[in-house]
Amino acid sequence: MAFLGDLLTNVADRGRALIGFERFLGQRNRPIDRLCEDLLSGRGEASGMALAQGVLDAWERLDRPGRQAFFAMLQERFGPDHDRLGKAIDAYRRDPSAAAISALHLASEPRRQELLRRLNLAPDGTHVLVRMREALFEAMESDRDLLAVDSDFRHLFGSWFNRGFLVLRRIDWRSPANVLEKIIRYEAVHEIQGWDDLRRRLEPADRRCFAFFHPQLVDEPLIFVEVALTGEIPRSIGEVLSGEREVLSAPAATTAVFYSISNCQEGLRGISFGNFLIKQVAEDLKRELPGLDTFVTLSPVPGFARWLDGIVADPGEFALTNEERSELARPAVETISLDDAAKARRDKLLGQMAAQYLLRARTASGRVIDPVARFHLGNGARLERINVGGNMSARGLRESHGVMVNYRYDLDDIETNHEAFATRNTVVASSGVRKLLRPAAA
Repeated sequence: MAFLGDLLTNVADRGRALIGFERFLGQRNRPIDRLCEDLLSGRGEASGMALAQGVLDAWERLDRPGRQAFFAMLQERFGPDHDRLGKAIDAYRRDPSAAAISALHLASEPRRQELLRRLNLAPDGTHVLVRMREALFEAMESDRDLLAVDSDFRHLFGSWFNRGFLVLRRIDWRSPANVLEKIIRYEAVHEIQGWDDLRRRLEPADRRCFAFFHPQLVDEPLIFVEVALTGEIPRSIGEVLSGEREVLSAPAATTAVFYSISNCQEGLRGISFGNFLIKQVAEDLKRELPGLDTFVTLSPVPGFARWLDGIVADPGEFALTNEERSELARPAVETISLDDAAKARRDKLLGQMAAQYLLRARTASGRVIDPVARFHLGNGARLERINVGGNMSARGLRESHGVMVNYRYDLDDIETNHEAFATRNTVVASSGVRKLLRPAAA
């Protein structure tokens, strides 16, 4: 990969020489819109690569208002060529042939898509474009018209980062330090408390970590999953992360637990890798350890507390007594000191409400509310078990009153479960979870 990067840099340098690039740029304040137009003008490959580098260098020098203006320029000036599009529409109406359809397709494509393709030719162009989309998210907060620009980024990134280009690598304690540092930084579910904590998650025989990489983003993980090899399905994150647990030999494990999945590149938000990652890791682990027969997650329920607050304020169809509403309104941090009887009553109630949330709660458009549930159910998992008290950290209490969930990936049922969810919005769940459902209010 380093050799390829050096080669691309040399080609770009040669391109600068071919077009007298330093002289071509003139002063460093040459308008970036002119550079973009020149890049689209159809220069040769080497000089085009140098021009692409010039645009990216100019973009990286822009301040926040300058980047806002750059994205507005892409939206306003680099959309479809309307004259060409109009002629293509007229030609199609006269003769709806395959050639006319192809010409119409090409004419309808925004010019900025081709601009982004050519920018991607620059050395490190892919990395810069991912960072550019991060800046675009910020710009969209004040200008929703930029959604059209983001649509083009998503379209191209969906092709550039498809599964065929991704490389699965195991991350262990012997991996390069710069990669390990990024695992610490990017962990988004269960914060890694420094190097000793990271070592506990990577080095023992019953721990695994895998990440997807892209050839153009050297040593930059796109997404990674942490896996615990266990003898049973865990009920809490505490038992998984405990430094005092007894280490299990890998061949003795029967269960692989995906307990943390973290996306690493904000600029790739909305580009799905996780479904491929889980399935690939499950297949690789099964080959390595034939004794594994259970693949589950230990997942957060990030929207539960917010949803529950709304139900407590307005129970609607839910038959909640005043005592139950008062109990559910209790601040989660106060529940840690409850006596055993009060805790048991609250845990039963939370389990029932979590089942309602995961099985029946829907958005206005009819989608399952919880984003983690949508991800796993959409990938063909089954809602296996609700674990009250699964995460008693401050974050776990704040987001879900401590509730965690096991989703089970049964390799024989994945396709059937996926179809049920994708076509009928059906949540496939175990009988144990369904038994927790409360009857609707009369």
